[in-house]
Amino acid sequence: MSEKSHLLKSFLIETAVYAVLVAAYFFLVLHFMSGWLASLFDRSNKGVYATVALLLMIAQGVVLEVTTTALLRFIRRRTE
Repeated sequence: MSEKSHLLKSFLIETAVYAVLVAAYFFLVLHFMSGWLASLFDRSNKGVYATVALLLMIAQGVVLEVTTTALLRFIRRRTE
């Protein structure tokens, strides 16, 4: 397999895995945290809400990156 096709395959797998994880994260947050976030928005200082939202976005990025990296390593070991 050429280097370009190997890179394309890795990219497509990573994109698909990342898309599934982002969708799962979205529905988990929607299910478990939507009420709390809505009340935080309505009842608290908007700066607190913005800080919490920013921290959630950063945590999402870190967790998804670590998870995607681990899954890709697992997939590469299985395919090689």
